[in-house]
Amino acid sequence: MDQGRLHRFLRTTVRSASQQVEAAKRAYSDAKRSALADLPQDEAGRARIVCRRYAERRAVSLDEQARPTCFDADHQDCRGCVEDIREGTVETW
Repeated sequence: MDQGRLHRFLRTTVRSASQQVEAAKRAYSDAKRSALADLPQDEAGRARIVCRRYAERRAVSLDEQARPTCFDADHQDCRGCVEDIREGTVETW
């Protein structure tokens, strides 16, 4: 194996490992926030909720304030969804 091929192999291997570590960190963080909000989770640790705005099932990450990543502060349904999450009455699946 020549030096260029070895360098590319090492670079792609390290990049792949880095992406896997970031995905694992994100999954852990999502699962931790979903558990704190006492919501059911999918296999990636995202909260399984029913979107009030679009009336559809979604698996979403929650931010530090237990708001879904799809949250729109200007929309009444989104504000109601966050209130339901905090009160523990949000519809889940």
